Amino acid sequence: MALKPEHSNTKNWSAKVTRDSHALELEAGVFTWDDPVKIARSLKHSADASHHRKSEPFRSAMSMLVFYINRAGKNLDQNQKAILEQAKRELRKLYGKP
Repeated sequence: MALKPEHSNTKNWSAKVTRDSHALELEAGVFTWDDPVKIARSLKHSADASHHRKSEPFRSAMSMLVFYINRAGKNLDQNQKAILEQAKRELRKLYGKP
């Protein structure tokens, strides 16, 4: 039986990604804000300014938002989840995506 790499055995790999990822430099607390337009603008600014991302700015910003929503899962307050879902729509508008 082959052993898995050490990093795949860690329980909190998603927290490590959030903490150590340098793809986007996010404003502190961006996912806790109550204004979806402000969240979307901040994510867009971070993605557009990043020199470390591996994909286009829209994909990087949206991926970070979706990653946070999925990582929070059942622990995410329903009101905050609704705000973040609206932020996804606002992000699409900012990038001119359908």
